[in-house]
Amino acid sequence: MELELKTLTARLLAQRVLPRADPLARRALLDESFRSELDKRLADVGLRLVENPYAEYVAVALLPEMTEPVFGSGEAWLNNNLGLPRDGVALLVILWALIVLPKRERQIARVEAGRESQHDMFGAQKPLETGESVSTGVSEEALYADFGKALGGRTRFNANLGRLVNLGFVVRRNKWLDEGPMLDLMIDYAQLAPRIIDGALAEVLRQREGRTALVDKTQEAVAHSETETLAEQPAEAGDGSLFESGFESGEVR
Repeated sequence: MELELKTLTARLLAQRVLPRADPLARRALLDESFRSELDKRLADVGLRLVENPYAEYVAVALLPEMTEPVFGSGEAWLNNNLGLPRDGVALLVILWALIVLPKRERQIARVEAGRESQHDMFGAQKPLETGESVSTGVSEEALYADFGKALGGRTRFNANLGRLVNLGFVVRRNKWLDEGPMLDLMIDYAQLAPRIIDGALAEVLRQREGRTALVDKTQEAVAHSETETLAEQPAEAGDGSLFESGFESGEVR
């Protein structure tokens, strides 16, 4: 076990991320004693294993108590240790919100549907839905059209996107951006999702609902006004229907 622990620890530090299906990574997830020893070794250098049941990869990250010693505090605080500027971090969060949030909703929905329909006693032990079947990407051009100007223009956008690709957060193919191995691991879903859904996204949804309500009220007022106009319009001689009169004369109200 000693050699396996050394190998896995070294690979996690050197490669930054490993597939969940990797034999040693899988052992760390399934073997309790192996995982316990791995956690101790990582903790000795201020790190922890990062994984979640919906992600296809595992990685290492700082222990919470090491955040301030590494990132600093006050005016010296660093928002990341990857060399990303502020607009690069903003682009990363936007990509996470567009790719991981919808994917997680689909994963949770599939799991819940499976629980409702399963009847076998070992159903709860089946693996959770992961992979391309529940993950969708975003168009690079659409992303730039929506956020490019706010993120510094084309040059800054391309530079930061290139950094995120090199760091493994996204995969870039023919102007299409797919989830990279780091995207679902390096951002804490439990912490960030409520801030987006109940914060920034909630404001957007409120604005959209407000616009929809305004449009509905405007349409209702216009329809009411047209009804009153029709009611006041006298019927033409020899015709008992206002609507037939309108159509025959070519009027559209």
